[in-house]
Amino acid sequence: MAKIRKGDRVIVLSGKDKGKEGNVVEVHPSDDRAIVEGVNIARKSQRPVDEMQTGGIIDVNMPIRLSKLAVISPKDGKATRVGFKIEADGTKVRVCKRTGAEIK
Repeated sequence: MAKIRKGDRVIVLSGKDKGKEGNVVEVHPSDDRAIVEGVNIARKSQRPVDEMQTGGIIDVNMPIRLSKLAVISPKDGKATRVGFKIEADGTKVRVCKRTGAEIK
């Protein structure tokens, strides 16, 4: 079970985008990277593929290291570490280390 998942609200801890927040779009655990919308944006030249699409320069979300991201606590909105807890029925859930709240 991963600590950062698709759909999580995260904050960037270091780098050029330090302090920015966004939702995780993709996670690549084998590369230890994630794509977060609005963070680590690169400009790329796009060729027109067919008659309908125009070419030009577009913005692309690039992957960022997982170590530079922290999950935002659902209770108080601050950066937190993620822990795990085993429920009474045997399911494993992610919890906020800061407040103890369950992370969906």
